[in-house]
Amino acid sequence: MKKILDESSAIGKLAIMIGIFVMIPIITVIWYPQDLKYVKDFFIPSFFAIVFGFVLCIRKKEKNICRKNNVGYSSLVVLFAWGFGVLIGALPFVLAHKLTLVQALFEAVSGWTTTGLSVVNVQNSEKIFLFHRSFMQYCGGLGFIMMMVMLIKNKYSMSLYNAEGHPDKIKPTILKTAQAIFTIYVSSLVIGTIAYMIAGMSFFDSICHCMCSLSTGGFSTKLNSIGEYNSVPIEIVTIVLMLLGTTNFATLILLFKGRVKEFFKVSEVRFMFLILVIFIFPMAMSISRSFNTGVFDSIKISTFNAVSALSTTGYSTMSYDKWPDFAIGLMILMMIIGGGIGSTAGGLKLSRVYIMLRFIGSQINKRIFTPNHVMSPQYMKAEGKSAIDNQTQEEVMGFCSLYMIIFIVGSLLVVLTANCSLKEAMFDFSSALGTVGLSIGITNESTNNATLIVEMVGMILGRLEIFMVIIGLNYGFKELKNFTKIKLQQKAAN
Repeated sequence: MKKILDESSAIGKLAIMIGIFVMIPIITVIWYPQDLKYVKDFFIPSFFAIVFGFVLCIRKKEKNICRKNNVGYSSLVVLFAWGFGVLIGALPFVLAHKLTLVQALFEAVSGWTTTGLSVVNVQNSEKIFLFHRSFMQYCGGLGFIMMMVMLIKNKYSMSLYNAEGHPDKIKPTILKTAQAIFTIYVSSLVIGTIAYMIAGMSFFDSICHCMCSLSTGGFSTKLNSIGEYNSVPIEIVTIVLMLLGTTNFATLILLFKGRVKEFFKVSEVRFMFLILVIFIFPMAMSISRSFNTGVFDSIKISTFNAVSALSTTGYSTMSYDKWPDFAIGLMILMMIIGGGIGSTAGGLKLSRVYIMLRFIGSQINKRIFTPNHVMSPQYMKAEGKSAIDNQTQEEVMGFCSLYMIIFIVGSLLVVLTANCSLKEAMFDFSSALGTVGLSIGITNESTNNATLIVEMVGMILGRLEIFMVIIGLNYGFKELKNFTKIKLQQKAAN
C-alpha cells in the first residue's frame, strides 16, 4: 500500500479520498436501519471512485513532471477534483431515484461548494441522504486539496493548495498548516454539536446543522431551516458557529490561543462587525415597519439573517418572499460582500471589499484633499500589518469587476430562464455566486433545469475563485488541442 501511495498521482489520491467521503454516510444505518436499502446506492459510486483512483495510482510517473508545478496544471487538477466529486456525490440521489440527473448534480454542487441551495424535499428524505448532504458541505468547507494535504503527503501539495484558493500558510509547512486548520475544524464540530444538543436539538440534527454552520453551507434537516425550531438559544449557537466559519483560519488560531486583543485588531474582523452594525439596524427598522413587529423581534430577525447572508451560510428564520425591497437589497449586498478570505465562506470576501474601499478612499483623498500627498494604506492580518501595494489593488479591482459582471449576467439569465422579476433573480443568483444558499423562492424542487444550470455555474465560480477556473479551463483546452494535434500528425504519418 505504501509503495502504491508513494508513486500515486494527485488525481488518483483525490479520487480515492472522494470515494471514501461518499461511503461515510453508510454508517448512519447503524442508528437508522430502515435506510439499509440505500446502502448500495452509496457503495457503487464510492467503489467506482476508489478503484478508479487506484488505477491512476499504479500508473508510472510522468517523465516530465515539471508541469505539475505549473499553475495551469494545478488549477486543472483542482477542477477535476471538484468535478469528479460532484459526479460521485450526485450518483446516490440518481441511483436511489430520489432526483433527476440535473437535480442531483445541482444538489452535489451546492453541497461540495457549501452553498446550500436545495432541490431536495427534506420532509420526505431519509436520514442517510440528509447526512450525505451535510457531510458534503463539511468536507467542502475545507476543500478536497486541504483534506488531501492533511491525509496524504504530496510534493505538489503547495501548488495545489494555492490553486484551490487557500492564501494562508499558518505553520512553517503546508502539512502542519492543514493539520492546524483541521484540528480547529473538528474541535469546533464537537463543541458546536454539544452546544446544539444543550439548546434542544436532537443528536442527528445537531451534528448535521453544526457541519453546515461551520462550513457556512446552510443545508438543514428541516423544511423551514433554523426557523423551524423557533428557539433563541439555537439561533445564538448558530450565529456563533456561522461567525467562526466565516472567519479566516489564520485569524481563528489567534482566538483559539486566547489572543483575543490581537484577534479584534485584524482589519477583516473589525470590518465584518462594522458591516453587521451598519446593516442590522436599518434592516430591523424596515422589517418592523413592514411586519409591524416589536423592536426586539425585528433586531433578532435582522441579526440572524444578516449574519447568515454575510457569512454566506444560508440559514434562515423566515421566508423572504414578503420581505420589503429595502431589506432584500441589504441582504443582496451582504451576500455579494461575503465572508473572510481563507475561510469556508464565499462572496467577494471581506478583505477584498476592505482593500477596495481603502483604495477608493485614498483616491478621493489624493485627488480632492491632498493632491501631492502619497498614501500607502495598510491593513492588519493575523500575521501582522501588510501594505496595500499597487499589485494588490490591481488584483482586487480586477477580481471585483469580473465578479460584478458575472453577477449581472447571471442575474439576467435567471430572469430569462426562471421567468421571474429582476429582484428575485438578483437575490437567488447572488446567493449562488456567493455560495450562500438563501432563496427568495425561485430555487426549489420544481425549478427548471436551465435555471439550475445557471446557478450551478455561479456556485462553482464562487467557490473555486473565478480566475482559477479560467486558468484551469484554458490549460485544459490547450492540452486537449496539443493532444489532438499530435494524434492527427501520427495518423497522417501512418
